[in-house]
Amino acid sequence: MKNKFLFLGIAAALFIACEADDTADIVINDNSVTNNTTTTGGSTEETEVRISGIYTEDLTLESGKDYILTGATIMASGTTLTIPAGTTIKAQAAGTSVYLAIAQGAQIIADGTAANPIVFTSAASNPSAGDWGGLILLGRAPINSVTGTATSTSEIGNLPYGGNQSDDDSGILRYVRVEYSGGAADGQSENNGFSFYGVGNGTIVEYIQAVEGDDDGVEFFGGTVDVRYVVVVNAADDSIDWTEGFSGSVTDAYVIQGDGIGDEAFECDGFNTDYTNATGTFSNPTVSNVTIVSESTADSTRGFLLRAGTQGTFTNIVIIGKATGISVDDDDAGTPTSQNITDDTLTFTDVTFTNVGANTEIDGGVAEGDLVTGIGNGTGTDYATWTAGWTVGIN
Repeated sequence: MKNKFLFLGIAAALFIACEADDTADIVINDNSVTNNTTTTGGSTEETEVRISGIYTEDLTLESGKDYILTGATIMASGTTLTIPAGTTIKAQAAGTSVYLAIAQGAQIIADGTAANPIVFTSAASNPSAGDWGGLILLGRAPINSVTGTATSTSEIGNLPYGGNQSDDDSGILRYVRVEYSGGAADGQSENNGFSFYGVGNGTIVEYIQAVEGDDDGVEFFGGTVDVRYVVVVNAADDSIDWTEGFSGSVTDAYVIQGDGIGDEAFECDGFNTDYTNATGTFSNPTVSNVTIVSESTADSTRGFLLRAGTQGTFTNIVIIGKATGISVDDDDAGTPTSQNITDDTLTFTDVTFTNVGANTEIDGGVAEGDLVTGIGNGTGTDYATWTAGWTVGIN
């Protein structure tokens, strides 16, 4: 969660990105590049399609073909990317310069099923975290780093996001898995598995999984999107992260952090302290039905780290194996997060702590009982039911 800049000269940046794609293969009208074919019964069929650059027309992928992301791939405003159930898209293992971005005003329709999920993964023979940059959605929903219809720009790609359309619709992500993505592009910019920049609640996001990422699993930069059925396995940094006034919801989330892997399960910021809180509002999501499992033998991190004035309503939580279950940090003196407990805008109800070093650490002298009610009553999410058939890496 680093510095953002107001959107200037984005068109020029996009054209520069196009020119940077120097792939020498045959270019098709939709920017795809085909380099492998098979011949059957005298006819030639394209079997491998390479994708990169900026798409100014709709792009519909076909089942049965192999798709390779070879560089930054951006669906421009007014376009739709349609991906059929069961499709696998592989990304060249070139780090964070290879990613898929759905720009403001564009849509992705990635509508998989439990039997046929859509998978974004690395093309490497021995894939590892950070092989590519991940999936990025950018919308026109409110963020608190700018006001009105102004926009900020994304950490990766310098693409605009934010505005005043809470119900903005970036499409559908259903039964979608992102593997081996993430990592630092430079000293200030990082890619995740799923990055939601100012995404509105007209967007459908459910049954998504981030696996073996080199930064955060899922990160929200403001916006109002409601996300259901989320799995994050072995994120190198935080599993679920928000900032810039995120006010959507996370319902049914399952986080697994392997031995020695990962930082906070949830890192929750009210605003981006490296930038500004232009609107004076704070993140205030609704989070329910969460199970957090740390498999580390010496975990020193937290289930929830709440800071920079974040608010939120948290219900039915299970935290297993963390050093601290819930930490409330008054890192920003002007907007102490602990004040939200007193104001009843930051609450936890029905939380079970298992093998946790300390249930809570709360700045400001606020008592644990003021933050958490119903200790021992949390049952978490019924992950065994809804993760069946489409997820990987779950015990």
